[in-house]
Amino acid sequence: MERSDLLSHRNGRQRKATGTSPLLDGMRGTHKREMNIAVPEEEAEALIGDFDSDNHGHRVERGIRGELGSVSLLLFLYVLQGIPLGLAGSVPLILQTKKASYSDQAFFSFVFWPFSLKLLWAPLVDSLYFSRFGRRKSWLVPTQYLLGFFMIYLSGTVNLLLQSEGGPQIVPLTGVFFMLAFLAATQDIAVDGWALTMLSRENVGYASTCNSVGQTAGYFMGNVLFLALESADFCNKYLREEPRDMGIVTLSDFLFFWGVIFLVSTTLVAIMKKESGEGRGDRGVQVETQGVMETYKLLFSIIKLPTVFTFCVLLLTAKIGFSAADAVTGLKLVEAGVPKETLALLAVPLVPLQILLPLVISKYTAGPRPLDVFHKAFPFRLLMGLEYALLVWWTPSVRQEGGFPLYYYVTILLSYSVHQVALYSMYVACMAFHAKVSDPLIGGTYMTLLNTVTNLGGNWPSTVALWVVDPLTLKGCQGAVEQNCSSAAAAELCVDAGGACVTTLDGYYVESVVCVVIGLLWWLWLGKRMKQLQERSPDAWKCRANC
Repeated sequence: MERSDLLSHRNGRQRKATGTSPLLDGMRGTHKREMNIAVPEEEAEALIGDFDSDNHGHRVERGIRGELGSVSLLLFLYVLQGIPLGLAGSVPLILQTKKASYSDQAFFSFVFWPFSLKLLWAPLVDSLYFSRFGRRKSWLVPTQYLLGFFMIYLSGTVNLLLQSEGGPQIVPLTGVFFMLAFLAATQDIAVDGWALTMLSRENVGYASTCNSVGQTAGYFMGNVLFLALESADFCNKYLREEPRDMGIVTLSDFLFFWGVIFLVSTTLVAIMKKESGEGRGDRGVQVETQGVMETYKLLFSIIKLPTVFTFCVLLLTAKIGFSAADAVTGLKLVEAGVPKETLALLAVPLVPLQILLPLVISKYTAGPRPLDVFHKAFPFRLLMGLEYALLVWWTPSVRQEGGFPLYYYVTILLSYSVHQVALYSMYVACMAFHAKVSDPLIGGTYMTLLNTVTNLGGNWPSTVALWVVDPLTLKGCQGAVEQNCSSAAAAELCVDAGGACVTTLDGYYVESVVCVVIGLLWWLWLGKRMKQLQERSPDAWKCRANC
């Protein structure tokens, strides 16, 4: 970018809206993503007070009908964003069917980190842009072009990466999907910001609706729909008259199709859609943001506050007790023979529950002590970790020749539902406390920081939980004398000697018990510290003038 076209603006106050993305966050190692929108105060005031007037100063209400095009575009952009995220969530299940190790799964789990780390580069996206091309389009257009090109490139190489002779090539596979997730997170930053100026004041509330609906729809298509159409068993059973040995679509076909959609739609947006200040969406407001360095200094100043630092440490350690259940259980069910597409389809009945739960729980978190709900739900979610371990242990015994009986899937669905109640109780309570303690002068930056720490508190324990499954698992060589299965080389020698490696102790069960014990200790000791933070005065959370 040329220096003359590179703009950097400053402002001291921001606001933020948050949203969540559902679909079995705890069962497949995927994590919640917050919709982080940092809104300068002057711009926010313009959004609230903006109106269109004629020469006589009379207000004209546009209504949603006048902006259906903009709402539809936002919805479509968020759908596109959900596609690569859904595909990334599908890959661990595919890897599990190809006998990938849990160490490989742990390495691939870094793909889910970019949405939790986007605060690190969000100030750059917000502050650096080509003024002639458009503040948001300067990032949206190249980002979506890169997404399209990466998906088309991956469509030609993904089969080689997944089906090589030595097993899936985890490092390049992780690298490519990490880049897709990074680009999707960058696109999210740009679209979140554009949504605030694309819609008029009376319709700006539809932005969060487009975010939640669009991301969920995109994730559903990239995950649930793809896994169903990719499965030969599902297609033969429900969609075909004559059975075949492969699904209707392959991962390569799906990637190529959406890569083309990304390229075509991005070209149309670049040519046909004008940003605020160029067309009818103009509010006549000078759009400003904080400078890049000022934002980073502000974040560091917030973290240095003693109460905030203590709260961040608690957030980073609170989910250790849930890590085995959240990250490993779904993969263990697939390993035990549960079809991955069926496991994904079980997310569909939970969508109404996930919509209603925040509405119900918010009634109990709206008071002065929202973390009381967090503390009460904590042990129930811990117990679900033991229940999940029992579910995995029970699974092989109920498997039949034609699959699993209906009552087994009903049991899984009920377990998921109870888990969601505990998960959402903790999540809504945490978000309510974030809103309660955030300094209103820098609310957007403050909230985004706390949400980022919350997400990281779920990411790193899940990655570690996947990594330690294999070391905790004990295997013995059955059928060969003086052989063992302590390593990959030893396992090969066992097989060459006519034996077979048999699991004598599954590390998942060991890890599940250890995680629950750690979680209980956290709840009894640090959980009280978290509740006590509610008793701190509001001034203890405020950033002083030196911030």
